[in-house]
Amino acid sequence: MGLRDILTGRSQVKGPAPDRLFAITTAYITLESEHDVAPAGKAAIVFQALATSDFESTLKDMEEVVRATGGDSGTSVATQDDKYGYRWMILSNPQGAPSVEDLAVGINAVSSSIETAGYGERLLCAVFAFQDKAQASAKTGGAPIYFIYNYKRGYWYPFVPEAGGGEQRSTERELQLKAQMAGELPTEPELERWFPLWGIPI
Repeated sequence: MGLRDILTGRSQVKGPAPDRLFAITTAYITLESEHDVAPAGKAAIVFQALATSDFESTLKDMEEVVRATGGDSGTSVATQDDKYGYRWMILSNPQGAPSVEDLAVGINAVSSSIETAGYGERLLCAVFAFQDKAQASAKTGGAPIYFIYNYKRGYWYPFVPEAGGGEQRSTERELQLKAQMAGELPTEPELERWFPLWGIPI
């Protein structure tokens, strides 16, 4: 069973706890200062879109809200669909000026709009991208690390793809991050619910 199965009715889950989303706005300080994991300046919210005029209108309104809330900081927004039929709304800070706070505000604005419009059950997760500076090279700013917020569970968990492509994950690194951030983020206690998201476009 995967994270996407939650939205197709194959798993019963708890209600969301949206206030927990903002835990990332303080946790990143510890990540960066103590563990050499820096924000990449990108985040995304993933949801199951509907081919209706009402839902598309909601999406357009959301994009306008995000552009308005991120106007001063220069945060941009783009959307794309993945091969599973899920919509990614991607928020990006200006190059060289990552702001986890601005990204969290934007992501929360989107999720709140979806819930207010009556489509809260279609929210999948939010994803915040980081770079592992300990794994930095001349070509990259650091190996990718993702922190995923599961709206249905109200918990975070780390997702670390192995270098070199393919669908392999570094479970050891994920567990290390869990231990390091246990006091900072409300982390999913059931490891089998640490669902991988392959092909993250941020």
